[in-house]
Amino acid sequence: MPNQAPTHQFILLPSRGVQAGNTTTAETASFLVSLHVARAATVRPVSRSPRSKLKVKVVDSVHENGAKLVELSPQSVVNLRAEQPGVRIVPVVYYKPSLAPRPAIAEKAKKVSAATVSTKIVLKVVSKTTGAPVSGVQVVAFTDFAERVGDEGHSNSNGEVRLDLGAAAVKIERLYLFVENTFWSGLKKNVTLSAGMQFLLIPIDLTFTDSLRFFYGNSPLPAGAGVKVGVIDTGIAAEPDLLIDGGFNAVAGENPNDFGDNGAGHGTHVAGIIAARGTPPTGIRGVAPGVTLRSYRVFGKNEPLASNFHILKALDRAVTDGCDIVNMSISSQDTVDEATHDAISHARANGTLVIVAAGNDHRSFVGAPASDPLAIAVSALGRKGTFPSGSAQAGDVVSPFGKDKKNYIAAFSNFGAEIDITAPGAGIISTFPGGYAILDGTSMACPAVTGAAAQLLATRTDILSLPRTQARSDEMAKAILQKAVSLGLPPTLEGSGLLNL
Repeated sequence: MPNQAPTHQFILLPSRGVQAGNTTTAETASFLVSLHVARAATVRPVSRSPRSKLKVKVVDSVHENGAKLVELSPQSVVNLRAEQPGVRIVPVVYYKPSLAPRPAIAEKAKKVSAATVSTKIVLKVVSKTTGAPVSGVQVVAFTDFAERVGDEGHSNSNGEVRLDLGAAAVKIERLYLFVENTFWSGLKKNVTLSAGMQFLLIPIDLTFTDSLRFFYGNSPLPAGAGVKVGVIDTGIAAEPDLLIDGGFNAVAGENPNDFGDNGAGHGTHVAGIIAARGTPPTGIRGVAPGVTLRSYRVFGKNEPLASNFHILKALDRAVTDGCDIVNMSISSQDTVDEATHDAISHARANGTLVIVAAGNDHRSFVGAPASDPLAIAVSALGRKGTFPSGSAQAGDVVSPFGKDKKNYIAAFSNFGAEIDITAPGAGIISTFPGGYAILDGTSMACPAVTGAAAQLLATRTDILSLPRTQARSDEMAKAILQKAVSLGLPPTLEGSGLLNL
């Protein structure tokens, strides 16, 4: 049996936009329609060519005459370009949730000498309030933080973690204790570790004033009413503090009606920042709890990345569903791909504003798709005093500081001329599958802007009542950016500043 040519996934688009329009030739439009009809098609070429067949396997289709996710062999790519020059063949690329990265070990700590017997230091992690052991804590010990030298491990059911640092007592520049939920992550600087040391984690207190509540308080339940918000993310879990209007799973091959959390928790946290309806101390409140909240899942079950096709498909559906604002807490260090750009352009042309996280690459350039000229790019604001002493958020406090010297843009946040606006994104308490969690990143700042924008636009019926055209989304962007107030930080870090409600 002969070897089959390898296939790769691509997105097929008309020469302009996500659907065939007036500028599309009849031949191109007809070709896209034929692929929609035949999800696994062998298409005969239209032009006169020595090639007898053009093989295209269609995986998914957004519109009859629009974007297609296909599998093509290298030869089929060549053939398709020759037979259908009006069709764009766009590579499939991937985006990740825009969470702040955790410092990681690049090199294991060196032994004191070649003859040194490995000595593991056993530490214990417990709750500060109850003294109960905390399992699953990622403990990262840096003997040299700049060079990322050290060791790491996870606490067991007894709260114990074993670190191999080459000696029975070792000076550590930074010791991080990262948790997924329930507690604040911890940070200790310049500590000498030895066996038997115990570290305390602070449980989440839903009455605590984090940076989100410092700047935006606890909004009344009707805030944001009349505004429909779509969250393109890992899905939203059905938590008690959240009221989900509905949604759509854009992942090819999965149940379209399964728009709940994919197992990561990220989308649930994002949704809570926008629209949580709980009341402390038993629940949490978002910035615009009155919005109509919709979930658009673009990450497969337990998958860490989302493709540009699924993002295009979800954004198209959000526009069709009448979303006024779409939140995308996703990023990549690559430039914006054609498919995602066209999806954002399509949304803006149909009166929907797209708000995007700028990325968390430690003062690198603004990531995609926030760098798209038609996206609203958001950086992550931090404030001293809005996280407990000894929490991991202290590691991201960095100059310059604003007019109020407690305000800063978090060290992880990207910067550049594309930054439009900033919002709290350091140490944010929000909903999480099964409870609550504290996360950091432009992923958290982005929904803070989305919630604040929804709260503002709910009062601007003159804008919401406009026809769903580019003029509508332009007026939405203008209202938001002109309402922002500078915090005294460089514009490449804060853009227009913080949306002042």
